[in-house]
Amino acid sequence: MSLFRPCIDIHQGKVKQIVGGSLVANQAQENFVSDLSAADYAHMYKRDNLQGAHVIMLGSDMSNQEAAQKALQAWPQALQIGGGINIDNAIYWLEQGASKVIVTSALFNGAELNQEVLIQLSELVGKDRLVIDLSCRRCPQSKQGWVVTTNRWQTLTNLAITEQSLTELAQYCDEFLIHAADVEGLKQGADLALVEFLAQFSPITTTYAGGIHSLDELHAFEEACQGKLDYTIGSALDIFGGEISYQSLVEKT
Repeated sequence: MSLFRPCIDIHQGKVKQIVGGSLVANQAQENFVSDLSAADYAHMYKRDNLQGAHVIMLGSDMSNQEAAQKALQAWPQALQIGGGINIDNAIYWLEQGASKVIVTSALFNGAELNQEVLIQLSELVGKDRLVIDLSCRRCPQSKQGWVVTTNRWQTLTNLAITEQSLTELAQYCDEFLIHAADVEGLKQGADLALVEFLAQFSPITTTYAGGIHSLDELHAFEEACQGKLDYTIGSALDIFGGEISYQSLVEKT
């Protein structure tokens, strides 16, 4: 059964929902800015026992880090942390209370996956505490269709989303987090072809994000993945200014 995995996206110290791929030079196209703090959302998810939520720091400024720390303190050992995580700070964030660290850009030298860094990071934090973010874009030049992006979804890498790449990467981590960057934040529908592909070929727990904007769209997602993928919804939720009832997803989960 697909599980709802909520999010806390932090930009300039505030909980926000932004249009995917719009974050450049610490500026972004915003869908929603919350009056609640990151810790408030963490308390909410704790109250409703929504396991596996992810906290993403959108930018490296200290206000993001401070907000993330307060969220982790609000529900220790329950929230995953991502955004600028690397070999140098991964243990620090686990010590701050994160259950797992989420990593993308640190695994790449430019467009190339750095296998040595991947192995080192997996050994450092433990396979069971590492989530690899394989957020991707459609790429006409790729026969497979989707290519992993880094640098806040601005840079296309040479790593395609394939059965082989998913199988190989799964040796080093416990979960995948995959945003369909082309539809993230647009509330125009999920990339159901990607959903079907991931459901068929991902060998480990995978959370999909991007474009689910209504309960009908959620139903389409669940049919496409046959309950094999988890999901996160941001801008379309009423707690982020959207129309989908957060409480309905809590009850569903």
